[in-house]
Amino acid sequence: MAAGLATVAGAAAPTAAARTAQGRTRGSDGWAPTKLAINRPDRKAPHPLLSHCVRSGHLLFLAGIGGWYPEDRAEPGDAKLQTDSALKAMRLILETAGSSMANVLKVHMTVAEPNRNLTLVNEGYRGHFPDPPPARSFSGCGADQMGRDHVLIQIDCVAYVD
Repeated sequence: MAAGLATVAGAAAPTAAARTAQGRTRGSDGWAPTKLAINRPDRKAPHPLLSHCVRSGHLLFLAGIGGWYPEDRAEPGDAKLQTDSALKAMRLILETAGSSMANVLKVHMTVAEPNRNLTLVNEGYRGHFPDPPPARSFSGCGADQMGRDHVLIQIDCVAYVD
């Protein structure tokens, strides 16, 4: 769109090199974003069906981060501790990708038993994002639907790189 507006305003459209630097390449049917996997430096490569984070242009898409991993601590803890842990892992991935918590645009959380855990989730969430906070949504489910025993929260986000 910027290229189109620049052309309308009389400026030259970005060169192919400029588009590539912005994370875009030209496909046979128009513009297509590039895609780069970024994985957590403190973990082995994830399952072959996913990446920890994918960068396309200036955008980062982080996969769901669980609130408890046995390799991080012995006890799962409550929803407050799990939220804090997941957001610290999010910060690490974002910083590895050249971004920060300040650049998070949207957060989605899946919360086990939200009527019981949402207050604790909010306590664990508080203080992780500077103002203005990102847009946020959540969905709830039963604790037995989180994919792994004792996990109470999973958080993913969309962020940008300056």
